[in-house]
Amino acid sequence: MSITLIIIIITCIVSFTAFTNGKVYDDLIFYPPSVTYDKQWYRFFSCGLIHADWAHLIFNMWALYLFGTQLEQAFLAVFGQMGKIFYLLLYISSLFFCLLPTYAKHKDDSSYRSLGASGAVSAVIFAAILYVPLMNLRFFFIPIDIKGFIFGALYLIISSYMDKRGGDNVNHSAHIYGGLYGIAFFIVMAYAFSDYPVFQMFIAQIQSWLGSF
Repeated sequence: MSITLIIIIITCIVSFTAFTNGKVYDDLIFYPPSVTYDKQWYRFFSCGLIHADWAHLIFNMWALYLFGTQLEQAFLAVFGQMGKIFYLLLYISSLFFCLLPTYAKHKDDSSYRSLGASGAVSAVIFAAILYVPLMNLRFFFIPIDIKGFIFGALYLIISSYMDKRGGDNVNHSAHIYGGLYGIAFFIVMAYAFSDYPVFQMFIAQIQSWLGSF
């Protein structure tokens, strides 16, 4: 079984439980004061196992399945058998790093909470786009294919705008920093543990595509 499917199964089980068990929900959610005063650092990771509702869970897990299965294979191609370990490390570590800016901003805010795997899923999506920037993506509200690297740029721009505007109860910051972390992780790990020039190949693929016009 793939790492991606294992993550999805575990996340679904814990999320299902939290939907009907308030204690599980409260114990796992990212609540900055609990980290600041009670040193409950595990909340950086545990909040990625619970979701606000069914739509939130389904959307995140569907995106993780689509991009995660591709990235898992890409990591195996780039890193060999260590690819599965690096893929799991990417997912787990991104849960922490995507929330660091959120924690810095809300560490004493007793009214703030955050949950969901969106930051880690963003890391997976952007790492996958880095490997295959010309992948075709289509969304129900846009009747045309969008290249992966164009989608990534638009995603960051829109998320940044939504984060500054606020008021929608969505942690856009985690999406932004999760995506950027996914890119940085892949580049650094490829430089340290592989001969594959991931960033150079990203640029070369885009240049080749632009040259076709």
